[in-house]
Amino acid sequence: MAGKGGAAPATYSPSPTTQKKKAPLFKEDWVRPDGRSFHQCRPAFFRTGAVNAASGSAYAEFGNTKVIVSVFGPRESKKAMMYSDTGRLNCSVGFTTFATPVHGQGSDHKEYTAMLHKALEGAIILESSGSDLPVVISCASLALADAGIMMYDLVASVSVSCLSKNLVIDPIFEEENYQDGSLMITCMPSRYKITQLTVTGEWSTPNINEGMQLCLDACAKLAKIMRSCLKEAASASKE
Repeated sequence: MAGKGGAAPATYSPSPTTQKKKAPLFKEDWVRPDGRSFHQCRPAFFRTGAVNAASGSAYAEFGNTKVIVSVFGPRESKKAMMYSDTGRLNCSVGFTTFATPVHGQGSDHKEYTAMLHKALEGAIILESSGSDLPVVISCASLALADAGIMMYDLVASVSVSCLSKNLVIDPIFEEENYQDGSLMITCMPSRYKITQLTVTGEWSTPNINEGMQLCLDACAKLAKIMRSCLKEAASASKE
């Protein structure tokens, strides 16, 4: 939801599944470190206009994961290129020095940069006139919209970790350290189109089908929160 002072973050957990309850991972009473159920996402908070000097920007907060994305442009490329009626999307992802458990690990992340570009380029109309990673992708999509970049749809991204027989959505750092595999979906919910699917580890067919459905369901609900943020920002600008 939009960033009003004191406003409670909105939730976007997928609908409960009708499948039988799966066995816990570590012990009979195992629960997630932050107390959520396996299929419950963290509360999501969004705010646009986070950086005044940017053409568009957005702030996202999912639990302890906090992201700011700035968009500059569209503008003329600094690289000498032949004329083309198609624009180019340049992405850069960096961590602050206190963002990760590894002290001093504040630097550009080339893998995230490449994945962010791939997730977003199919949603932006790049003719001449003009998403830890899932949060970045979703926040970047909102920043692009805030900058007035023409887009086919907002892009929302959600991931699932496979921990033994359990699937946990929107995993935190501790859970990712123990995962047997991960699945991330980035999509344009209104157009029912997946812009990126990333799978690591070994997955059974039933698990990957369930994981994809969990992500798609959560993405649709997350996109509603993102649209609400934009609508509130637009209403506030008219006042």
